Amino acid sequence: MQTPPRFVCGGVSDNQERKRTARERIQRERQLDKARERRRRTLIVASAVVGVLGLAAVVGLVAANSGKDEDGSSEAGPLSAPSGVQGEEQLAIPVGASDAPSTLTVWEDFRCPACAQFENALRSTVHDLVAAGKIKVEYHLATIIDGNMGGSGSLRAANAAACAQDAGKFAEYHDVLYMNQPPEPDDAFADNGKLIELAGKVEGLDTPAFRTCVNDGTHDSWVEKSNTAFQNGGFRGTPTVLLNGESIFPTKGEEQISVPNFKKWVEEANKGKQPGTRQPSPAGSAPADTPAS
Repeated sequence: MQTPPRFVCGGVSDNQERKRTARERIQRERQLDKARERRRRTLIVASAVVGVLGLAAVVGLVAANSGKDEDGSSEAGPLSAPSGVQGEEQLAIPVGASDAPSTLTVWEDFRCPACAQFENALRSTVHDLVAAGKIKVEYHLATIIDGNMGGSGSLRAANAAACAQDAGKFAEYHDVLYMNQPPEPDDAFADNGKLIELAGKVEGLDTPAFRTCVNDGTHDSWVEKSNTAFQNGGFRGTPTVLLNGESIFPTKGEEQISVPNFKKWVEEANKGKQPGTRQPSPAGSAPADTPAS
């Protein structure tokens, strides 16, 4: 197939045009090489053995500062926080009894493969501990994969999850997103239609209000504020998981994270303390297992 002719203003000769095209191609290749090198440097791979599940998960920790824009600017509109958020600067989405004796703080990116591995391995355990009033979870959302890989799936999925929080369905939708996470290079979550389709897996979530919130990017500015807090927090990458402020992922001291170890750490932290019983607001309700199709 022949390359269509190029129409160049100013009457540039064929020889000059070929030289310019070659220079442009070399510049593009150099830019791609630099991007690949940045990606290589910022991808830290660790192994997490998931105890009783008999799984060995290869867990990638994506450097926290790699997704920051060059000028640190944000294109999102006025700040609009989802309902029920808590914590410093109202950036935490709470799940579980508000008076639970221990707090699990989780920083995640919905495009992050390591986050999905963590969630899929520990989901049932976290659900059980939340239901028993032993822990509450505070979720914080980041968008670093968008910065590393390009695209907007991290932002779009986080906004949709914030919209689900407005509807009191964050925990269920959060799980659906991770159980249906596309491969990291596939920016499928950038499609609002895909996010709305997945909302159909959560009973009562796919409503006109939710669709409007997703399509309008209602919480984009809040998500970007959360991502800025992550970048400024000194964290190594996603997922970052803290139990009462102490990092447990990828390791807690010399111990690998696993289901038995995670349960043990919670029991140790809760020794002598009563489980929480205070019912959370509807927007911070406890999660329910949601099957993936």
